[in-house]
Amino acid sequence: MKIVSACLMGCECRYDQKDNKVGEIEQFVKDGKAIPVCPEQLGGLPTPRNPAEIVGGDGFDVLDGTARVIDNQGNDVTEQFLQGARQALRMAQAAGAEEAILKERSPSCGSALVYDGTFSKTKRKGTGVTAALLLRHGISVRSEESLD
Repeated sequence: MKIVSACLMGCECRYDQKDNKVGEIEQFVKDGKAIPVCPEQLGGLPTPRNPAEIVGGDGFDVLDGTARVIDNQGNDVTEQFLQGARQALRMAQAAGAEEAILKERSPSCGSALVYDGTFSKTKRKGTGVTAALLLRHGISVRSEESLD
């Protein structure tokens, strides 16, 4: 069993209320091989919502309390991102998921790249908050881009 970013299976749950549908991931869900999750919604954030980026590090740093997640209006949404990550982990563990396929560059789901916190579309190496928490609990994480 896998968990997947809900936006990748066609849910319009991105910050801008759009999706990032990938046919192969949608099929995993249809076949009962994957459970879709949106950590940001699970953490209580609305859709649509202001875009957010990690400031001062990556998802591991957020988990350790040394970085924050801030939206483009300056609001600190770190607690919602942490809560969403914990809920996604709970769902993954309950389903016996050993793998997650998550949306690259997301402050929740990025597995190798995230935006740098300046809202300038600049990417840097790092993981999102949910990806980091899943990795810390032994669940492998990869991006949808690895399916190509």
